Amino acid sequence: MVAEAADVPYLGDQRTGRTDARQDTLKFAEAALVDSKREGLLLAVRARWVALAVTAVTLPIINPNWDVIYYVLMLGFFALIGWAQLKVGKVGRSPLEVFLIICDLALLTFLSVVPNPWSDVHWPIGMQFRFDSFIYFFIFLSTATLAYSWRTVFAMGLWTSALWAVAVGWAYLQPESHAALSARVKEAIGADIRMFEILDPSSIGFGARFQQVTVFIIVAAILALAVRRSNALLISHAGIERERANLARYFSPNVVNELSGNDEPLTRVRTQDVAVLFADIVGFTAYADGRDPKQVIDTLRQFHERMEREVFRHGGTLDKYLGDGLMATFGTPFAGDCDALNALRCAREMVASIAELNRERKHRNEPPIQVSVGLHYGQVVLGDIGLNRLEFAVIGTTVNAASRLEALTREFGCAIVVSDVLVRQARAESSSSSADFAPFVEQPARIIRGLEQPLDIWTFP
Repeated sequence: MVAEAADVPYLGDQRTGRTDARQDTLKFAEAALVDSKREGLLLAVRARWVALAVTAVTLPIINPNWDVIYYVLMLGFFALIGWAQLKVGKVGRSPLEVFLIICDLALLTFLSVVPNPWSDVHWPIGMQFRFDSFIYFFIFLSTATLAYSWRTVFAMGLWTSALWAVAVGWAYLQPESHAALSARVKEAIGADIRMFEILDPSSIGFGARFQQVTVFIIVAAILALAVRRSNALLISHAGIERERANLARYFSPNVVNELSGNDEPLTRVRTQDVAVLFADIVGFTAYADGRDPKQVIDTLRQFHERMEREVFRHGGTLDKYLGDGLMATFGTPFAGDCDALNALRCAREMVASIAELNRERKHRNEPPIQVSVGLHYGQVVLGDIGLNRLEFAVIGTTVNAASRLEALTREFGCAIVVSDVLVRQARAESSSSSADFAPFVEQPARIIRGLEQPLDIWTFP
């Protein structure tokens, strides 16, 4: 039995999707356990130090003799053991932590049973059990619940019982030193054996000792159950955090909060009007040809990092990465008041962000990159697709049209091509202004494959 912070369930499964989800949960659970162990251990050590300080103050009050200094000094060893536990504490099995826990219990057992060597008074060994020092074990047991697993907490009950049994056995084997005193007590009491066992200064009181360890094990078991329940809640919370993190990979943070507060908000298949944005790096295939792979990936990361930031900053949903491009939607999973305008503003900020990136790349003697963006607004179908590995899908002619508008940027030699449908929708939204549309130039209607009617478009130079 070794010290642990919490228990992580077995995560294997024959279904790949379910296994991946559980492995993600494990990752978040491990991170949560690391944080919980660190915070719990720090709190436990601080609680220990406070308890030791209170004990150091109360001991001289309870026993106003100079020899009590011995016990006050011994408290320093307990403080040192706590400091060591803080340094070596980690999640998982740790024999070193077990050793320190046993050191705690063994030292307390020693101080409880072995007489004070600084004392001038030599009482019978049995008198050591009259000082009720066993209650201090409960302090260590209670602080253990802040940092260790339920198994370790229960093991502490067993370890304490074993050490206490050894101590009682040692005391029993000590030679009788106050036989005359015991004889006088027995003479005064007479035939009442139970009272004699209580009042005899040499009596160890096996019944009371057995009661102590029994109650201690019961309390340890109850606390262990409480810790197990707490750890289960921690694992459950880690699963929730994993789900939130998965949502955060696709949706803006403000939407994540709304999604996490609903039961299965993405499973209902429905149609609604949304703005669809496609962004791509122009000529990336030629750029990547013959170039160092690490440099190619670094460029993609720089591009996607900035594009993702703008999508989320404007309340959009990152639908998917498409190699050197991406697809984003505005108005999913819930329609907003300014979806078209947010998409338009996002596209302009994407272009501005790439211009800023190119200035940085110029200082590093790296070639510039050019972004192209296509936007359209219209009705799409929303819903989950897949069996084990689900994906929130946005499909329809609006998506196809936005992709083809992005491709038109090469023909017009511009950065953005946006449909007139989206521009009209954006103008109708409450927070729009003339500055949002000033740089755009209206172009003749174009035939877009997949659409029945030609589509009026605007370009951003």
